[in-house]
Formats: sequence, C-alpha cells, structure tokens
Amino acid sequence: MAGREKVIRMSVEQPLWRALAVYRPVTLLYAIGLFAFSHEMFARPAVAIAYFAVLAAWTAATWRCVTGAAACTRRFLAVDLTLALSGILLTPVAAEHARIVAGAPTLPSIWTAGSVLAFALKGGWRWAAGAAVLVGAADIVQRGALSRATLHNVLLVWVAAIAIGYVVEVARASERTLARALEIEAATRERERLARDIHDGVLQVLAMVQRRSRALGGEAAELGRLAGEQEAALRALVTSGLVRVAGAAGGPAAAVAHGGGRTGTGRAGGRGAARGGGTAGAAATGGQETGADESGAADAGPVDGPVDVRSLLAPYAGSRVTFSEPGAPVPLPAPAAGELAAAVGAALDNVRRHAGERARAWILVEDEPDAVVVTVRDDGPGIPEGRLAEAVGEGRLGVALSIRGRLRDIGGRAELVSVPGQGTEVELTVPRRAAPRGKAG
Repeated sequence: MAGREKVIRMSVEQPLWRALAVYRPVTLLYAIGLFAFSHEMFARPAVAIAYFAVLAAWTAATWRCVTGAAACTRRFLAVDLTLALSGILLTPVAAEHARIVAGAPTLPSIWTAGSVLAFALKGGWRWAAGAAVLVGAADIVQRGALSRATLHNVLLVWVAAIAIGYVVEVARASERTLARALEIEAATRERERLARDIHDGVLQVLAMVQRRSRALGGEAAELGRLAGEQEAALRALVTSGLVRVAGAAGGPAAAVAHGGGRTGTGRAGGRGAARGGGTAGAAATGGQETGADESGAADAGPVDGPVDVRSLLAPYAGSRVTFSEPGAPVPLPAPAAGELAAAVGAALDNVRRHAGERARAWILVEDEPDAVVVTVRDDGPGIPEGRLAEAVGEGRLGVALSIRGRLRDIGGRAELVSVPGQGTEVELTVPRRAAPRGKAG
C-alpha cells in the first residue's frame, strides 16, 4: 500500500513541485536580466548586485528544498519569504524613486511569486494567503502608495496563490480517500478469499458431518447437531460484511437465474456437447453443500508457467460427469488455471448435492483466441426463481464466492442460467492472459 500511495502522490502533487523547482531559477535569471538592461537607471547598482548575488546563492543552495513537501521545511519557507520581502523593500534604496513611481519592477520581480507558491504547495490556501498578504504589504510600502498597478499585482499573486493552494488541498484529500478505498478493496478481496477457502473446506466438511450423523442416529446425532451449530456460527462469521460485496460483484443473482445472460439451449445447440444446463447456482437452493473432498478435484500444487487446463479438469470426469475437451492443450497461467478448476469443482459439488446423486453433468472446454471458456451443465430440476438472492441473504455464498468470486479475481466472469425443470448452466470465461488480482500473500 505504501508503494501504491507513492504512485498516487507523484501523479498529483509531485509535478507541481517540479514546476516550482524550474520556476525559481528561470525567474531569477529573468530578474537579473531586467537589471542588466537597465542598470544605468539605478542610483545604487551595487546594492542590487549584492542582493542578486545573495539571491542566486540561496536559490542554488535550496534547490532540493522545493522538490517535495517533506524537503520543504517551515524554516526554509520563512527564510525564503524574508529574502523576497527584503528584495522588495531594497528596491527604493537601489533605484530612483521616479522609476519606482513609473511602475518599474522590484528587484526580485516575479521570483517573489515562487516563494508564495511554495507556501501554497506546502500548507494549502491559508498559508498561501498569508504569504501573499505580506508580499502585497511590502510592495505597497516600497512604492509609498497604493496605485492601480500595485493593486493589480497584489491581487494577481493573492488569487493565484490561493487557487493553487486550494487545488493542492483538494488533491491531497482525494489521495487520502483513494488510498483508503484501495485499502478497503484489498482487505475485502482478502476476506473474500479466506471466506471462499473456508466455504470450500471447513463448512463443507461440517455440513457433511451433520448430514451423515443424523442418518446414523444415536450418539452420532448429537455430534451432527454440534457440527450444524458450528457450521451456522462459522458461516455467519465469514459472511459478515460480504453479502453486499458479493451481490455487487456478481450482479443480482435472481435476475441471472431467470434469463439474465445466454440461454442454456442456445449455447447447447451450437456446441452439441451436452443437454441441460449448468450447476453453480444450485449451491443456493437451500440444502447443505457436500464436502469438497468428494469432488475429485485435482491438486495442481505450485506450478510455474502455463498449465494445461484439461489436465486439471479431467479428474472430474466420471460415470455421471462427461468431460469434453479440445484435441490440443489449453494453456493458462497456473494461478488462473487453478482458480478455474476450483470453480468447476464447486459447480459439480452443487450438482451432486442439489440436483441429486442420479443427476448427470457435462463439462465442456473451449479454447477461443482470446479466452478459455468452460461450461458446466446438469440435467437437474434447475433453480427456483429468486432462490439465489435468498441464498445470498442467508449467507450461503457458494455461487458468489466459490464461483463468481474466483472468476472475478482472475479477471474473468461467470454467467449462470437456470430454467426450472430444465437444469442449470454455468459458463466460466477466463481471458487468455488472466492472472489473480488484488490478492494478499
């Protein structure tokens, strides 16, 4: 996060400091050039030469002080402004009074504005307004009266300094807000990842213990009751604060369930690989999910480089799961391939639990030019309208986290279509260059 904040700060504030670092020596040369072209009109040119020598030495020695907010200290600002005010007040000493009355520039000329701008960048518009008031007062004193030209110059510096100071304050507030939003996003993604792992592991095992213990009866029934209580408590813990996030990330589940996306029959006709529809939404149909260890998922382990998706999905094939694959390897980056395989496993778990042990499922892998598309269909009863939204409200986030969450984290998408009585279809699309995003260690 520190590196991210540094990038943000450099994109907004640092260019202003760089501009100020260039402005100071350029305006110094301009002030010296004005004196050189009109030095014969100065009554005491030695005073001006001495002042410019000090000003040049100060500008060169403090160049690093205007390269950033941290380097620009309050002591530097005070000395810098004092030097600017001294040059303004020394102008009547070095030049003829008639020349001053005629509107000739002061000794530091527009270099003085750089000092005021440093106040604006460092402390915002309030600091800039204070420095501009002092410069304006010194300008009036050295001319002996408030003329139209003097008022114009004072107001110009004052308005410019306040405007820049205000912009800097708004930019800093925006940076803090954005940095906080990035922190929340990273924390939410990590929370979703942990909740997904718990959902696919611990919660599934507890649900399986509860279900089988009830079937055994006797003392095992008490064990099942305790497992059910722990599952409910753990589910409430891991899903607290995630319901709204999951709904926003995956879209309204109910709308998808009754037609928001591609229709199952349309995709099936074009592929000829399976009948029926996907599965993943079945996790929300009201029962307990089965254990992840029953899915037959392959453990890819840590792998460097691309992985053939077919090798990760082939172990899912069985007597009731038909696997259709291209004849050539389907490579994806290892992290993306692993997340895709895990999402397919979660979808098949839902088929087994909610569509019944006798339900058939089909996995189809398509290798498209810019993406890998995996479709999972079943011939189960489908998902009742509105059930997915109810499941999210109950904290059952199998679809939202185990499927949609995984695909979102690798830059892909999951589309779910279910027609009651005609099965369910889940289409998982992963971009060719997919890689996990926003995950912490």
